[in-house]
Amino acid sequence: MKTLKTMVAVAVGALALSLNGAPGAEFGFSQAVAQDSVRKEVGTPLTEASKFVKAGKYKEALAKLREAEAVGGRTAGENNAIEGVRFSAAMGANEPDTMARSFDVLKGAGKLSQAQQLQYMEAIAGTYLRNRDNAKALNWAQRYFKEGGNSPTMKQVQQNAQFLSGDMTATIKDTLDEIAADERAGRAPSKDKLNLLLFAAQKKGDANAEAVATEKLLNFYPDPKLWAQILGSLPQKKSFDSNRFQLDLYRLRLATGNMSRGAEDYMEMAQLAAQAGYPEEGKQVVDKGFAANVLGQGAEGARHKRLADLMVKKIGEAKASAATNEKAASDAKDGNAFVTLGLANAFGGNAKKGIEQIEQGIAKGNLKRPEDAKLYLGLAHMLAGETAKAQAAWKSVKGTDGAADLARLWIIQSRKR
Repeated sequence: MKTLKTMVAVAVGALALSLNGAPGAEFGFSQAVAQDSVRKEVGTPLTEASKFVKAGKYKEALAKLREAEAVGGRTAGENNAIEGVRFSAAMGANEPDTMARSFDVLKGAGKLSQAQQLQYMEAIAGTYLRNRDNAKALNWAQRYFKEGGNSPTMKQVQQNAQFLSGDMTATIKDTLDEIAADERAGRAPSKDKLNLLLFAAQKKGDANAEAVATEKLLNFYPDPKLWAQILGSLPQKKSFDSNRFQLDLYRLRLATGNMSRGAEDYMEMAQLAAQAGYPEEGKQVVDKGFAANVLGQGAEGARHKRLADLMVKKIGEAKASAATNEKAASDAKDGNAFVTLGLANAFGGNAKKGIEQIEQGIAKGNLKRPEDAKLYLGLAHMLAGETAKAQAAWKSVKGTDGAADLARLWIIQSRKR
């Protein structure tokens, strides 16, 4: 969860900036108690403690405050002054429980305006989050919003606390609401916000929320690295049939510039395509590998050439048996063979015939995997240059085994063509 840790750090860092500087910046000694008189025996250690806070020596500041507390007969004003400095020192020392106690004293004494109370609650929630005390961070964030706060940074703190405490339902709901508000205002949702939604959806197994996060991430922040992240996470889904869709993942990786293992990826994809009955696709993959100077280089160059020759041989065999295969597809009681033949023809340059055959297979019925057939109908339309029809076919793909996930990604990818 490296990305999630980054999001938490961003949230806490932004919170610190909103609180006038680095964590521990002095809160309210002057704001909360400027009108209170303080005796010298209290004021001297209090002033020293304040200097320690400004110097970033927070533990020393807390120790000095104990000297001020040792003075007998303290007035309410002196106690308030001590708590004002203690809050700042505790924030810098990452002691949110101490911050919370000081806040309650100052609030109870009526020394904080409504705006100041919200600022103090922001600091407390952010410090709890920084300490990974997620339940308390969430409690203070909720208290902040109940008291009328509306800081976008605190909303991020709340969402991160919800996620880290395991409340995926609340995380998804709140994050979706935030994304919708951003879009209504004409703003692009932040990448961190969309990543949070994606992680929460994956953890809960919420396919709809995951689809929203994936689509918006790729629409607002498209780049090969993001595609690599999305495609890399897909096989990790429990419901995704990685073995069955290995070639389909390669197709998206090739289309999005993510053949990260170089020659190994090109060779494996080509062989998978040929084995699945698509030697024309395999030859195209090999050709792209040679054109990119990934294949045909170094000690493995001869092996790559043999693979290219094998693809040519497989294409010849497929053409020689085309008539026989079409008759077998017609005689079959189901449409499975027509789907395979159709996609093969589409890759072979006859997309119109390929589309007709896949549609014929779907109409014939008794398909082993009907959702896969609709996925491949979309691919055939794409190969024919019919983007709108391809997207319509992909939108019809249902199920949870992976076909619908792939279809949604193809819709996004087709918009960039």
